[in-house]
Amino acid sequence: MALRPLGRGRLQVTPMGLGLAALGRPAYITLGRDADLGGDRDVAAMRARTWEVLDAAWAAGVRYVDAARSYGLAEEFLAGWLADRGVLPGEVAVGSKWGYEYVGGWQMDAGRHEEKDLSAERLRRQLGETREMLGGHLSLYQIHSATVESGVLDDEEVLGELRALRAEGVAVGLSTTGPRQAATIEKAVATGLFDTVQSTWNLLERSAGEALARAHAAGLGVIVKEGVANGRLTAHGAPPALARAARERGVTPDALALAAVLARPWAGVVLSGAATTAQLAENLTALAVAWDDAAEQTLAGLAEDAETYWARRAALPWT
Repeated sequence: MALRPLGRGRLQVTPMGLGLAALGRPAYITLGRDADLGGDRDVAAMRARTWEVLDAAWAAGVRYVDAARSYGLAEEFLAGWLADRGVLPGEVAVGSKWGYEYVGGWQMDAGRHEEKDLSAERLRRQLGETREMLGGHLSLYQIHSATVESGVLDDEEVLGELRALRAEGVAVGLSTTGPRQAATIEKAVATGLFDTVQSTWNLLERSAGEALARAHAAGLGVIVKEGVANGRLTAHGAPPALARAARERGVTPDALALAAVLARPWAGVVLSGAATTAQLAENLTALAVAWDDAAEQTLAGLAEDAETYWARRAALPWT
């Protein structure tokens, strides 16, 4: 994969990146996780699996990796891999996020797995923790799941901290969530501060598309997460129309779903959330899948109302 600029040229990335949400902690909201990972979820097993997937991603040419403070031990696993493999700062773009804290205690059945707080105090603390872990590898630091309602984009103390970080050479961004992603993106663009925006867009949830196109036109790099809708667009849960279209093209449903995202002209990096090397290999075949008008028309009917999509996502179990 060729490198290309993202986020006002401050980052060099590949069209597909690797997100560590499903690798850094024992439980996550992904369909089919029990079948994919089995029951061995102790720290050593998850570290080994993370390193295996990182090795495969590196060998395939992936040069953007996305983590967060709330992804369990994802930053620690990534830092260990970077050091062990001798990867130098700048050889792979590394993004992380602040705002959520992992509170699951490495338990599958935890009552709560993460806790959100978008205050300046948490930003300062978690930035310190991330820098201690990742050091000079940190390329991009993002607000985790910003919303208009949270008020974080009006918090001058937070924005001031992010401006200072950006002045030090670290790109700053935000991720979005919920049925009002478009409004959050528009507000973020208006601040003039952010280099990137990371949002959910997939065949089921298309509501942020126009806002992401405008953000891209304004110079922000767009990172797309949840391209397979937490497993709903994989073999574990693919709607019949997607399964049929993928079968006709000789690819897996996840590859066709990710090809749809890669075809958006505003998509700078599309994240694979693979938890196994086999999943990663399937995801990466999307790079060679042609997305055409026939696919667009055939699968347009999969789109859900944003409120419906996010309600269904919230109902997914942590497994």
